[in-house]
This record gives sequence, structure tokens and C-alpha cells, in this order.
Amino acid sequence: MSEGRMTVEPVQIQRVRYESSRPFDEVLANLRRQVPRSIPVEAWSTGMEMSGGSSLASFEALVGSQVGTSGFMLFSEIDHGRWLPFYGLRRKLVRWILGNPLLAITMMRHDLEAGLYAPVELLLVENEGGDGSTVIYDLPSSLMATRENPPLLEAAAVLDAKLRDLVSGATGVPVSGVEDRIGRS
Repeated sequence: MSEGRMTVEPVQIQRVRYESSRPFDEVLANLRRQVPRSIPVEAWSTGMEMSGGSSLASFEALVGSQVGTSGFMLFSEIDHGRWLPFYGLRRKLVRWILGNPLLAITMMRHDLEAGLYAPVELLLVENEGGDGSTVIYDLPSSLMATRENPPLLEAAAVLDAKLRDLVSGATGVPVSGVEDRIGRS
């Protein structure tokens, strides 16, 4: 008798690209202004104690103190550009893991599998020749709402909009140009 089973479900994602004339360093600085680095997750319990103890209110206070104007906090930054030159690739490339647990719960309460993609990720790439930069991410709603679940899709659409606004502001790429391409794969 088997102890369990494995299944594979195809998922179609939508990849979003913001191709900007703004230099890599400018876009990165713009992102950093709107998304502060979170305290390490290991320090959250200490932070909660300082906010009044281990409770929902202190957790929400701690999260509120960590998010920037975008509503996000930066959990991790991976600078691929530091090691790519060893392989002959001389371009700046940074991967960000960013999010907000108070946004994540709006989706995870409808489907815990949404936690596979919360927090979200984006990639900032210096264009070849250094003539601008590109921000790439997978549309959160296309990752999280893989089955018919209207409340999850509605909550994920809020995250889509927040991420769109953050990246549009950082890159200077108008939102309307991106929205026109989303959903047309």
C-alpha cells in the first residue's frame, strides 16, 4: 500500500517586463527608497516583544514599522552581478524577495498554497550595453490563483496592482503600457 501520492499540475504564468531607459543604479535606488530592508526574520520575535508581546496587534505593529511607502519590505537581495563576471557576463543583475505578511494573509486565508509565491520576487537587469534596465517579475495573481477561487484572485489582484505601481514608479514606465500587455499571452 502506498503512503501517499504525487501529482503534477500545469500552471500558466504571466511574466511582466518593464523596459526602462533609466540606468540600473537609478532604478535600484528608486526601489530602495520605497522598499526598506526588513529586520531579519529571526529578530521578529524580539521586535514583537518590544511592540507589546506576542499578539496579533504587536505582529501587525512590527510589520507596519517595516514596510515602506510601497507597502512592501525587502526580505532578501541576491546580487548575481557579483559572480557573473567569473563567467564572462559583465552586467548588473539583482534579484529581490519582497513582500508584506499583511498582504500575504489576504490571499493565504483563501488558499494556503498562495504561500508558495508570497513573498514575491523581481529581477532587475542592466540592459546590454548599459543603456537602461529591465525589471522582470511573474504576475502574482497568475502564480497564486491556479484554480477557480474568486476571493483569492481578488486579493491577488491587489498585490498585482501594488507591485505594478512600485515598479512603474521606479522605472518610469507608464502603467498603461504594462496593463495593455498583461493577459495577452
